Amino acid sequence: MTLKEKLRRGVPTIGTWITLAHPALAEIAARAGFDWVAVDLEHSSITIRECEDLIRVLDLAGTTPLVRLTANDPDLIKRVMDSGARGVIVPSVSTPEEAQVAVEAVHYPPRGRRGVGLARAHAYGADFAGYLKRLEREAVVVAMIENAQGVENAEHILAVPGIDAYLLGPYDMSASLGVAGKISHPKVENAIASVRAAGKRARKPGGIHVIEPDPAALRRRLKEGFGFIAYSLETRVYDTALRAALKGLRKPR
Repeated sequence: MTLKEKLRRGVPTIGTWITLAHPALAEIAARAGFDWVAVDLEHSSITIRECEDLIRVLDLAGTTPLVRLTANDPDLIKRVMDSGARGVIVPSVSTPEEAQVAVEAVHYPPRGRRGVGLARAHAYGADFAGYLKRLEREAVVVAMIENAQGVENAEHILAVPGIDAYLLGPYDMSASLGVAGKISHPKVENAIASVRAAGKRARKPGGIHVIEPDPAALRRRLKEGFGFIAYSLETRVYDTALRAALKGLRKPR
């Protein structure tokens, strides 16, 4: 079952985040059994060339490669989709018009506005027809709702055809609401509840990032009904494991 089909059917999916460009890290994450792995371009130094290499590794290792974009930029969306990404996670979607821009950037005319080229996604021109079918069947667009305007417009954003899921951004949302970093503040909790209610009405699965590698927190989010969960990122997993091994033996730096 594709990731898109799982989202449509309400099957919970768990992924993780890649912020370092080494292909071994992507392969390890893919082989761990995640439903998807997102290459993070927004908060990393990963280049487009490195992104394509990571997508290739994720693809060959049998997981769904997604890309978190630096911005809702049709040119960037075109490049990562041409590189073989199965979908995009779009930051700071604030209006339905912005959601529509992202969907159109993923798809070719007449549905969208994406320019046609021959790249890795199309087997370098050998399988363009096959790619067109896969694009309709598999392409995923996830809207990140992470500011006050996005919260206000959540129902309209999630009603846009082609938006498959949403991902909450509590930290950016807290800053937008004037309580930066206070993700447990009532303003933030109320905003999250409002978006989740809109998601239920739209029958679109909601997501959240469990940043620290805490299996108990992951299980808690699953019980809460989140259906598109990002579980930690490789730097936090690495850092946490090393510090745990030395706890009580060395003074932390």
